[in-house]
Amino acid sequence: MGLIVLHSGHFSKIFRKLMGSACSLRWREADEKERIWVVKPSHPIAQGLPPYFENDECEMYGELFDIPTPDDLVLVSWFEGGNVFRSGCCFHRGNGKIFYFRPGHETYPIFHQPLIRQVLANAVRWAAPAGGPAYPYTQPGMAPHIAINERESLEPIAPRDSKRARIG
Repeated sequence: MGLIVLHSGHFSKIFRKLMGSACSLRWREADEKERIWVVKPSHPIAQGLPPYFENDECEMYGELFDIPTPDDLVLVSWFEGGNVFRSGCCFHRGNGKIFYFRPGHETYPIFHQPLIRQVLANAVRWAAPAGGPAYPYTQPGMAPHIAINERESLEPIAPRDSKRARIG
């Protein structure tokens, strides 16, 4: 099985247990610019990324990050205030793969950025179990779910008011 841990998930019970440490770190919320450097461009998680990319405003996480030495360090962040952080860390536990990715926060729309989404897509492909079920996931005898868009609908779809009735 694979595990992708995002941002403050560093302090989740499962991540701390798998790391065998407190996973503590330094942090501040000061709307700082972050530059994320790709330090292992040959790694599958770095596929399609430029040498670095930036977040204009984010929460800072800084070293010392109390985790074991990663099996692979793919991304390192530098923050406007001068701090650095191991932002893209890969670990192997048994047959499973773990990827920790620092960017994210409820205040900032970081997960909408194309390069952040590229990192996440690459990480999911990297962490997926080898020889596991193919997407779309189905059970034997079940047809796969296939997403279609409006142009492929059988009848026209009328625009709806954004305030839909709630059942509850």
